[in-house]
Amino acid sequence: MKKLLLSAALLLALSVSFTSCRDVKDNADAAGDAIENAADAAGEAVDNAADAAGEAVDNAADAADKAVDAAGNVVEDAKNMAGDAVDATKDAADKAVDAADKAVGDAKDAAVDAADKATDAADKAVDDAKKKLDGLKKE
Repeated sequence: MKKLLLSAALLLALSVSFTSCRDVKDNADAAGDAIENAADAAGEAVDNAADAAGEAVDNAADAADKAVDAAGNVVEDAKNMAGDAVDATKDAADKAVDAADKAVGDAKDAAVDAADKATDAADKAVDDAKKKLDGLKKE
């Protein structure tokens, strides 16, 4: 960029060389000022571009850090949820086993009670039959 500007200034200086010395001096000063202004503007543009690139890198790094943190949080939450699901499943299985044990115990108790009642009813029927037989024998 500087070479282009310097070349343009040189061509300007050569083209003006056919004019008076005073015009040459004024034009040279103006060309020098223009070159200096262009160099300053180019320097500022480079500084601004460097600053923008630095900010972009910082923003990208911040975004990457946030993404890593978010991913870590998601993994931790998933792990906790899986642990909670395992605990809930274990508790449900324990309750189902307890309920099955109680149902078996209740069924056993009911069967024993029914057998006892059937035995008592059979004994009573036998006693009643014996009484009737004894009553018939006496007659």
